[in-house]
Amino acid sequence: MSSHSSYSMRSKGTIENENKGTSKEIGGGKSGKMATPNNKENMFICFLVSLWYSSNIGVILLNKYLLSNYGFKFPIFLTMCHMSACAVFSYISIVFFKVVPQQMIKSRSQFIKIATLSIVFCGSVVGGNISLRYLAVSFNQAVGATTPFFTAVFAYLATFKREAWITYAALVPVVAGVVIASGGEPGFHLFGFIMCLSATAARAFKSVLQSILLSSEGEKLNSMNLLLYMSPIAVILLLPAALIMEPNVLDVTISLGREHKFMGVLLFLNSATAYAANLTNFLVTKHTSALTLQVLGNAKGAVAVVISILLFRNPVTFIGMAGYSVTVMGVAAYGETKRRFR
Repeated sequence: MSSHSSYSMRSKGTIENENKGTSKEIGGGKSGKMATPNNKENMFICFLVSLWYSSNIGVILLNKYLLSNYGFKFPIFLTMCHMSACAVFSYISIVFFKVVPQQMIKSRSQFIKIATLSIVFCGSVVGGNISLRYLAVSFNQAVGATTPFFTAVFAYLATFKREAWITYAALVPVVAGVVIASGGEPGFHLFGFIMCLSATAARAFKSVLQSILLSSEGEKLNSMNLLLYMSPIAVILLLPAALIMEPNVLDVTISLGREHKFMGVLLFLNSATAYAANLTNFLVTKHTSALTLQVLGNAKGAVAVVISILLFRNPVTFIGMAGYSVTVMGVAAYGETKRRFR
């Protein structure tokens, strides 16, 4: 589940809302100076970021290992396992541990909107998992980094709201980098590329759709409550899809479980990590600024690429890495222009 982590629940509005109230002022007088975080706070934030990196990168690498190297070729069922874990852990963390206050669904209209988002979300996650069967993680991350391009396109088509011209200009290297990386990718697979691109577009569409459908104050949900309600809907959608499109999934899973005694543990760990990616995303968003989150997100993609190359030994070329670098720089430039010209 990438900021490309396919499982991110956050939209732009959600990030802004979750960041409110996280900075403290001292002095009580007219100075209004920002409080300097103490060492304990810094250590806590570093710990959160470490967990965020570990869970986001971990779920991508575990997905790749299961789907490509382990013989578990069932991306729909795997996504269903992830959503099941998210449903259970979300309920426990919100209802019992009070990680965030529970927000209730207030109307049938709001439920339909959440169900619509869940359908789009399922498509993006399944598409991303399918692409990992055919593409190296490094190239998968390069394509996933184009999310801002699709977000800008869908936002304009949905609201006709234009950004500053320099913001759109920053998207040129985002797309150009992927074109360059595609030409230099030794393991390029057309179907895998199409699925990855579709998953990236669906993730961007879900973000824009969320900002439109849940825009009123009475219907807004934070990312953890949205995950709580979307996950069970996703499981209901994915279960029949898995049984129809992956009819031998149970037989193969049981067979692999007999052959590899840690198969069940691996599936559980993978699913729990998918939830942890969402939880740490929320916590890091809450305790850092949007700019810090953007920088950390860009760096996370690069770290995932390096680790995947070291683990899976997939061949890379100078052209491929140059293309990915151009894309990352384009994403950074786009984020900066959005911040300055909003």
